[in-house]
Amino acid sequence: MVLNKEKKTAIMKKFQQCQGDTGSPEVQVALITERITQLVEHLKKNKKDNHSRRGLLILVGQRKKLLSYLQEKDVNRYKNLVASLAIRG
Repeated sequence: MVLNKEKKTAIMKKFQQCQGDTGSPEVQVALITERITQLVEHLKKNKKDNHSRRGLLILVGQRKKLLSYLQEKDVNRYKNLVASLAIRG
């Protein structure tokens, strides 16, 4: 359930603000969203995997905190990120 290097690099390049950006909220949210997607697929197959379910809830909480932070700092960046990832309605 770990992101492979090529996929992770592609996500970083798509959402980075400048060359070499790996820590901006956009990149972090995009990576967490990809991991959440993978965990949801895993849990569809393995319904009784409660340890992975707990990990999913932790990731959702982290993403929520980052999105709240970004919304406070820059609403335009927040709206663009939410639209490009198709999250939060």
